[in-house]
Amino acid sequence: MTTPLTHLGDMPIEEFLRDYWQKKPLLIRNAFPGFESPLSPDELAGLALEEEVESRIVLEQGETPWELRNGPFDEKTFETLPEKRWTLLVQAVDQFVPEVNQLLDYFRFIPSWRLDDVMISYAPDQGGVGPHFDYYDVFLLQGLGKRHWKLGQLCDNNSPRVEGTRLKILSEFHTTDEWVLEPGDMLYIPPGIAHWGNAQGDDCMTYSIGFRAPSHADIIAEAGQEIALSIVDDLRYADPDLTLQDNPGEINDKAIEQVRNIILQHLTNENIAHWFGKFMTERKYLEHTDEEPLDIDADEWQSALADGELLWRHPAARIAFHSDEKGTMLFADGEVICCSRALAELVSKEVEISWGELKTLVQDPQDRAAITQLINLETLLVDE
Repeated sequence: MTTPLTHLGDMPIEEFLRDYWQKKPLLIRNAFPGFESPLSPDELAGLALEEEVESRIVLEQGETPWELRNGPFDEKTFETLPEKRWTLLVQAVDQFVPEVNQLLDYFRFIPSWRLDDVMISYAPDQGGVGPHFDYYDVFLLQGLGKRHWKLGQLCDNNSPRVEGTRLKILSEFHTTDEWVLEPGDMLYIPPGIAHWGNAQGDDCMTYSIGFRAPSHADIIAEAGQEIALSIVDDLRYADPDLTLQDNPGEINDKAIEQVRNIILQHLTNENIAHWFGKFMTERKYLEHTDEEPLDIDADEWQSALADGELLWRHPAARIAFHSDEKGTMLFADGEVICCSRALAELVSKEVEISWGELKTLVQDPQDRAAITQLINLETLLVDE
């Protein structure tokens, strides 16, 4: 099992978080000494042929400038691509390749509910996706070959874009730094910083470790919708202290204050935590299956673990928890499960769990039921 890094190069994590995280870029030479890509270009292309895998191809000089094609692709697609200036991007490779999934362990100095996935790009010589910026933090680990990176200005929604493409390509780029990254080198880029990477030579592969950063609009819309489900219809706008107005059409400050108080009344820490935990642990890619949902009871999985089998966290599982004076809520793949804090900490931290680690916890009926639910959700897998 991979052990999380305690340093980024020679830099303590505390220093990185204080001085760089969401503040300024950082180049880390030889961040992963002797790094060898766990995936070959042909294997990455093979993933792009699969129906359940999200993949894209960007051609700098296609039918339109910066043409975007969406997968799944077929082998003929790759046979007809030009020799230069295109990129294949495959999303969430960590969910399909265990060795790529293990890379995420190196980044758990950031809360795991903020981690999104590992996207891998492949490009021949001069291939890239153009000058752009992201709304989220990203670590760019060079996996194979070389990539020339340029960093530019701080951007926002008003930054001018190239017309005639579905991609958000910047029409202006002002270079502030540039480097060539080789295997094992890594570049951290905070949100909003323009960046532009191009393959230098063939067989360039870059691993992008991205983070979830919901927009304020999504937070307001999703939280409001979720919290509204728990409010009974009897609760209504009321104004028992109404006084005569000069103009009946005016919505006065007192009415606005009344509405504001209604909204704040329901925005309790408990309601927000309940929604936010579910929202941030929803799986981005749902598995499509015609199989019946699991119906494993507690006796079955306890017997299996007592016989030496293990519980494994599903590679796509997303887990977090929140504790307050009322207890602990465990969030697993968009569901809320009540359990002890000890169990929540265990399943949030460990990839594999043995009977010895669970033996004491399962004496509690609530924890036993929680584990059973996690197994039937396929958040945890029995000896898979």
